[in-house]
Order: sequence, then C-alpha cells, then structure tokens
Amino acid sequence: MLEGKKILLGVCGSIAAYKSATLVRDLIKAGAEVQVVMTNSATDFITPLTLSTLSKKPVLVNYFAPETGVWNNHVELGLWADMMLIAPASADTIAKIANGQCDNLLTAVYLSAKCPVYFAPAMDLDMWAHPATQDNVTRLQSFGNIMIAPESGELASGLHGAGRMAEPEHIVDFLTASLSKKFLLVNQSILVTAGPTYEAIDPVRFIGNHSSGKMGFAIANELAEMGANVTLVSGPTSQVIHHRNIKRIDVTSAQEMLDACLKHFKTAKACVMSAAVADYTPVYAEPQKIKKQDANLHIELKKTVDILKTLGSQKRPDQILAGFALETEHEEEYAIGKLNKKNLDFIVLNSLNDSGAGFKTDTNKITIIDNKLNKTTYSLKSKTQVAQDICAKLTELILA
Repeated sequence: MLEGKKILLGVCGSIAAYKSATLVRDLIKAGAEVQVVMTNSATDFITPLTLSTLSKKPVLVNYFAPETGVWNNHVELGLWADMMLIAPASADTIAKIANGQCDNLLTAVYLSAKCPVYFAPAMDLDMWAHPATQDNVTRLQSFGNIMIAPESGELASGLHGAGRMAEPEHIVDFLTASLSKKFLLVNQSILVTAGPTYEAIDPVRFIGNHSSGKMGFAIANELAEMGANVTLVSGPTSQVIHHRNIKRIDVTSAQEMLDACLKHFKTAKACVMSAAVADYTPVYAEPQKIKKQDANLHIELKKTVDILKTLGSQKRPDQILAGFALETEHEEEYAIGKLNKKNLDFIVLNSLNDSGAGFKTDTNKITIIDNKLNKTTYSLKSKTQVAQDICAKLTELILA
C-alpha cells in the first residue's frame, strides 16, 4: 500500500524522536519515498545526518539552508506529498498547528499540505491528559487530520501511562490500513458494551446471565480494525482485547455499566449496546455470605435503570444508537417495540430458537431492523462475520 507513496515526515522535539530513525527505515522498506522535516528542537534529540542517511534525502530544518544556498519552499513541499506524518508530534507542535501558528518550516509545511495529515502524539501522561492538549487534538481531528493514538507504557519521566508515541511498526501498519477501502471510521469515537452484568446477592452469590461477551468483543475489534477509537465497557468475562485502538473499561453491575456509558456516550459518534444487562437487582445485598437455612430464601428485587432507554433519551441527532434483542417468542414484534421505545437507529435481533445463536456460541444468526423498519436477515455465521455485518450497517449510517 505504501509502495511509491511520497511521505513528508515531520519530527518534533521529543525524546521519542529517536524512534523516527526506525520509522524512516520502515517506511523506506515499505517502498515509500520519505522527506524529513525537523523542528530545531528535534535536532537536540536526533541528528539530521542520521535521518538523511536513512531517507537518502537532505533533511530540512529551516526555510533557508545557508550551506547550500537553497530555499526550502514549504508550498512546493505541501504539494509534493501524498501524505504528511508528524511523528513524534509534541504538545507544542500540536498546539501550534491546531491554532494556525506558523513559526518554523514544519508548521508552514503543515499549513500548505494538500494531502491527508497524520499525527502521532508523544508526551508525558499529564501533558497528554491536560484539557488544553485534548482540545487541540479534537480541533486537529475536526480539520480532518488523523491521529495515530499514543500507547501506554513507561515514559521518560519514569511515570507509567498513556503518552508514548506509537511504535514505528504500528504507525506503518496504521498508514497501510488507512489506504485500504476498509479503513472508513478514522477519528470516529464509538462506544460498545459487552458481556453480562452481575447483581450481588451477597459477597458470594449474584444474579447474572450466560452472556460470554464474544459478540460485543467481536464488534469492538471490527470497529477498531476500521480505524475507530473504541471504548469498550465490559461486564465480567474471560474475553481479551487485542487491538490498541480499544480502551477497555471493566464493570460488574448494571449501575456501574450505566455510569461508564453516561460518561463516554456524550463524546461518542455511535454506540452499540450488545451487553446483556440484568433487568432486576436485589433491593439489598447482604454484607456477609447468606448461610443455608431450613426455611426458603426470599430475595426482593427492583428494576435496574434501563441503560439503552436512558441513552436513547439523550441521543443527539448526529449520534447513532444500536441495541440488541435476544428473544424466545414473538421475536420481531418485541424487537420493533424495543426499537421504537428506546429511540434506536437499528436493532439486532437474534433468537434462542435458532440453533447456533445466542449465548456462549461462536456463531450467531441475526436480523437487523432499522428505524424505517427495513429488515435484513443473515444466515448463520461466525460472530466475527456477524460483527462485520453489524459494523457495515453502522458505518453506512455514520457516513450517510
């Protein structure tokens, strides 16, 4: 995918600049032609000679190179490139380009670029989490720039957390994927729920269901593969995530899932509620294990808050909300009722009467019904393939 592509690589002043040597090498190995542009502060971390040797091109730092008498034309550079990548992208440079400031060659090239622009942030975790940085990132994304999300790990400060520049091989994979037709959800934030909820009776026992979380995790993974930034709120499950674009939040009860969803729904473009949330919870959870007695045990239950209906009542016109209906009788009637009552854009219906569908299986058989009552029924498929069908519907609505 990168064969023959002309890539402008902007390198900013960050300890992560040492990774740019590997990044240039990997891009060249993938067949790309790389022109490096550095800020002056970046040269304190890695020499232009190193990157020039690897890229086989002079590295550009200033508008004018006195040693050669060459004027580095930022407009021509912006027109030359098929894509621009700023990696590492420091907090300072992110702030500058988000606000149109132009005091060095790199920022001038950015403002002149006619090609897609990608940026890979690199900074300490407190700088990354600061509202000013997050606002600048959001502003850049609103311009159509594409973020390659920072990764978590040990930072130069000695702290541990988010802020590490994505590894060079991950950046190359990201760029490659972004050029494929499948990569349609870049910069989209999507909330997914998965698994069951457990409602405590006492410290040992709970009310729950048989949901394994497989369907929700498959959906989250497919969305991440399509470039989305996924927040996955999961009830208790043995499922694991493998994609770096997925942020997992583990919860246990319906109330905890509601709290997590309310926190993240407001910034999400879409939400897929595939979790099997308990409808009832004990009025009182015993603080100690209930001992077996001769008499029958009576547990008073109360309704949990309807998470899907709550989100549906708060949904903005530009948001997409999808739910699931697992039924055993009157399947379509109940699914359509749920679709309408909870203000959904579409609902995914599956029936426990279908062999191979439902909880714990590796397969599923679904029908998607949208809010115009258009209905599409699919054959029995693996949950990975079912996730692709669901995500295709979601993408269609997001891009409409």
